[in-house]
Amino acid sequence: MRYAVLLTLFPTLACAQVEQGPANTDFEPAFENQTRAPALPDTPVTTSVFAEGLENPWGIAELPDGSFLVTERTGALRRVAADGTVSAPLDGVPDVDARGQGGLLDVAIGTDFATSGTIFLTYAKRYGGGTGTVAARATLDGDSLTDVQEIFVQEPPSSVTKHYGSRVVPVVDGTVFITTGEHSSDETRVLAQDNSTTYGKIIRVNADGSVPQDNPFVGTDGIDTIWSYGHRNVQGADIGPDGKIWTMEHGPRGGDELNQPEPGKNYGWPVISYGVRYGGGPIGSGDAVQDGMEQPVYYWDPVIAPGGIGFYDGDYADWQGDLFVAGLNPGALVRLKMENDRVVGEERLLRDAGRIRDVEVLDNGELLVLIDANPGSILRVVPGQ
Repeated sequence: MRYAVLLTLFPTLACAQVEQGPANTDFEPAFENQTRAPALPDTPVTTSVFAEGLENPWGIAELPDGSFLVTERTGALRRVAADGTVSAPLDGVPDVDARGQGGLLDVAIGTDFATSGTIFLTYAKRYGGGTGTVAARATLDGDSLTDVQEIFVQEPPSSVTKHYGSRVVPVVDGTVFITTGEHSSDETRVLAQDNSTTYGKIIRVNADGSVPQDNPFVGTDGIDTIWSYGHRNVQGADIGPDGKIWTMEHGPRGGDELNQPEPGKNYGWPVISYGVRYGGGPIGSGDAVQDGMEQPVYYWDPVIAPGGIGFYDGDYADWQGDLFVAGLNPGALVRLKMENDRVVGEERLLRDAGRIRDVEVLDNGELLVLIDANPGSILRVVPGQ
């Protein structure tokens, strides 16, 4: 059976790999280092608590003055000062649907923030008798948000309070990428293949919510804000050194994926996957490869349950250009060494820190990571010490 449990590591990869346990499937990777890339040397790091007392923090964004905006899934947006002091909740934040996996989710700073004060939020919202992912822009004015405007609303609303996706990434060209999920049920997951819905999609809009006319489905029967489709639950997104969008999505039992979504392309869910159902049965076709569907750049089996991601552009030479991935289960900060848009090595840091929801690469070359707990915290990670 394609989905038989393995008791050993992939035999085709001879180099030492990161310790991660047996895989759930016997799928062969489609190309070298698509999974279980060679283990990188351990990085010496110093970790300290930067801020604490947060309630299930989900997203973080650095402000030009050295402070940070941090979301709490229960609905509060807080400012964390450069010394780690946590503010009271800011005013003007939209109401959120904090049931299940929903709530106030990501936050990002507009590329023109210095002149406009624009920020972006994603959150779960109740509407139309259900729930879904919403993205909004707002102006940060002191301790308040003003001029809140929804720029994306997932359609149709769902009865399932899971798999909201919900990263938001502003781009210097004035567009914004928004990730969604497919709400994790047999009835909804198939909608990741249906471009008359925004389930399981990468969305691209202008900063005011209008449609970029170079989007791939403009003038077709598909929804014209869709960039790519066939995704499961995309909880990580960042612009890479190449200027392109990169995403990280949750697989089921196996099959977490790193992708570089290209316009109009199909990334397979739920027809193909490198994972299996939680109960052990096959996903979709039972295959991991199919014509007309894109392969992930990298995948994990067993999963790391990925959260936010960030490309490193700091001063620590050994990390330059690497991708950092927040891992929720079993919990770790994952470093991927990248060369020519492929993964050539992997390292696991902070294995004992807990559920890491997001990672922020700071201008000074350090990292901040969010620990998703109640009470939760922010850890500072300094490399080379």
